[in-house]
Amino acid sequence: MAQTIIVADDHPLFRAALKQAVSQAVPDAETVEVDSIKALQAAVESHPDADLVLLDLNMPGAHGFSGLVFMRGQYPGLPVVVVSGSEELQVMRRSIDYGASGFIPKSAPLPTITEAIQAVLEGDVWLPDGVADKIERMHSDATDFSEKLASLTPQQFRVLGMLAEGLLNKQIAYDLDVSEATIKAHITAVFRKLGVRNRTQAVIAIQQMEIDPSDQSLSGS
Repeated sequence: MAQTIIVADDHPLFRAALKQAVSQAVPDAETVEVDSIKALQAAVESHPDADLVLLDLNMPGAHGFSGLVFMRGQYPGLPVVVVSGSEELQVMRRSIDYGASGFIPKSAPLPTITEAIQAVLEGDVWLPDGVADKIERMHSDATDFSEKLASLTPQQFRVLGMLAEGLLNKQIAYDLDVSEATIKAHITAVFRKLGVRNRTQAVIAIQQMEIDPSDQSLSGS
């Protein structure tokens, strides 16, 4: 059976580069392209036997590491490799702490990306040369909050993302095509799971998942 690899990045040119790397790593693979967390959720639900996700941290609907944490919580059997414009060691360390099976810098040449994809599909954790030893000595940033975030359902995660963007209940209800009462129930469940009491606390909490501004020198990180 052909392997299925989901390429999640909101930059068409880089999706094309990743798709080329996938075709070299696994010539008969089916590649599914998405450009937002919402589309990624739909792709995973429609391809439950997917073999790998290549995930850009900064896509629409994601707040730093929140998309990675959510994917690992909801689909623990599906390996996720972070593909990022940041090459900060702390970003690599946090990616591994939050469950990534690898970290590929966007500056990596095509043969290196191909090698990384092959390694992860074979069950390895892939990092750039020399990085593993360096990040092992760094402090872990895994938090209790990441475990709480991972417990959200897909719809609850969507609602939290919209709350973080400042949308009102009625706007969220319209966008998700459900009643305002349903949104209120989701928000109550989100607050309970995250251990917060209101919108402001929820937004502050999810900011823990952000990549530090100093790490965001590239908009495509």
